[in-house]
Amino acid sequence: MSNTNRSGRGKNRRNSAASQGQGNAMASRQPGKSSRPSSRQQGKEVRPQGASLSAVRPKGRGRESAPIEGLPVSKNEETVIDIIGMNHDGEGVGRANGYTLFVQGALPGETVRVRVMKTKKQYGYAKLLEIVKASPDRVSAPCPIYDQCGGCQIQHMSYAGQLAWKRQLVVDNLQRIGKLNVMVEDAEAQGDEANLNKLSEQNVDQAAEPAISEEQGNGSNRIRLRLEGVMNEEAAELGIRVLPTMGMDEPWRYRNKAQVPIGVTEGGLVGGFYAKGSHRIIDMETCLIQHEHNDEVVAKVKEIGSHLGISAYNEETGRGLLRHVVVKKAFRTGEMMLVLVTNGRDIPHKDEWIGSIREAIPHVASICQNVNKKQTNVIFGDETRVLWGRDVIYDYIGDVQFAISPRSFYQVNPVQTEVLYGKTVEYAGLSGKETVIDAYCGIGTISLFLAQHADQVYGVEIVPEAIEDARSNALLNEMKNVKFEVGASEDVIPRWKEQGIEADVIVVDPPRKGCDPRLLDTILEMKPERVVYVSCNPSTLARDLRVLEDGGYRTVEVTPVDMFPHTVHVESVAMLVRS
Repeated sequence: MSNTNRSGRGKNRRNSAASQGQGNAMASRQPGKSSRPSSRQQGKEVRPQGASLSAVRPKGRGRESAPIEGLPVSKNEETVIDIIGMNHDGEGVGRANGYTLFVQGALPGETVRVRVMKTKKQYGYAKLLEIVKASPDRVSAPCPIYDQCGGCQIQHMSYAGQLAWKRQLVVDNLQRIGKLNVMVEDAEAQGDEANLNKLSEQNVDQAAEPAISEEQGNGSNRIRLRLEGVMNEEAAELGIRVLPTMGMDEPWRYRNKAQVPIGVTEGGLVGGFYAKGSHRIIDMETCLIQHEHNDEVVAKVKEIGSHLGISAYNEETGRGLLRHVVVKKAFRTGEMMLVLVTNGRDIPHKDEWIGSIREAIPHVASICQNVNKKQTNVIFGDETRVLWGRDVIYDYIGDVQFAISPRSFYQVNPVQTEVLYGKTVEYAGLSGKETVIDAYCGIGTISLFLAQHADQVYGVEIVPEAIEDARSNALLNEMKNVKFEVGASEDVIPRWKEQGIEADVIVVDPPRKGCDPRLLDTILEMKPERVVYVSCNPSTLARDLRVLEDGGYRTVEVTPVDMFPHTVHVESVAMLVRS
């Protein structure tokens, strides 16, 4: 693998969930889930600007307009309302005389006093003034800068409450957007069906199981038992089974990557996050969802850079050197990579800086420089070079090893990635004889997991750099039963079919915008026995499942996975079978 840039997932997959709302609090904007939140970009990591919630509110928010007559509330009016739900941005939803108000910081089940801040014809926004009756799920957010940052949106909610809400978010989208029949919870707790799937009883304590366990039997035995009962009318009437959200035992310090914008004060360099709604950088020493070593590296880089007189980039003037500090941590191997994103190739006191970093942070295995001279909110430029050490670090997800370059995509929560991919393999129900297509393969993470249990896997991805990484990772793991090709899935897969390649299982893991309609048509034409849909956006998941169901498939089961605790984002894995 060279030291040239890697676009990774192509759509920058979960980096929108990673750097945006789900709390790259240290560079905050994602989207999780997330992730954001903007949709995944073609090979670009976009620097967060301000709080994530502001990015996903309805258009027009913040614009002053003439008062709307006839509403039950008016701007600046104070009122007491009951919070009856929470929207996808994590805002409490209440009603004042039938008029909907969104209240940031309020939780379902609470009674709150609010001040109306903005009104529109059908809804408005209000500021939380007082909690008259608190929810049992309300907790004190442990992060001292939680209210300023915006990277995490629901730290004030208990973790068990977060997991329950994320499951309900998935259910609501399936029902409202997909118009799909979802099994009621009472039915899930009864009969042999529940006994076949012990995961239905999992909750906050269920996290971090091995991706492929002996108990699962690679997932195939449980899935075959599950499928025996899904094709009859009675099972169809029960609807889709949505399991409890698979959470983490320890939902803190889970992020393996930090992307920190750098600024300057009279005291030297600062790095942390953008204040809500601004480009002002607020210094931060620690982020509770970042691995501790990431915090330590960022702090040392700021300290050493200040001592050497390194200038920070000023986006208004376009001058100054250091733009971002990017740190990657390999959880399994312990290796770390430091990437200095600079506004120019020349680094003053380069040797002294590198020597000081190596002395202060001995576990750093790679120090790289990325040059970005453009006035843009995209973090990385086109040129990347190694300043010291290797051009990659290595880590494992399950038994699969991955080489991580400065720009290659790698899931930011490796613990839950193993859970997510394990569920994907389980739903694929592989016996070792199947041909599988991975339609959004990225750098081959899911493809290589599947290749351990299938006869042949074909992966397709539109971004050439991602496919280069995928092929390198296949060689690294000596997997010869996987083939990768560059192109759009909806173009490549029909070509494969013309070559005689028939898929038993198709796996899709699309960006937030969901599957391309032509890909859904291609799946329906290919008619695989099973489809496994890995989603980072419940609304587009529901939309696409509706299309597949109308085309002759039945959604059997959906499992939400909490990849980004304390944020509003949720991943889901859905299993579909051909009727």
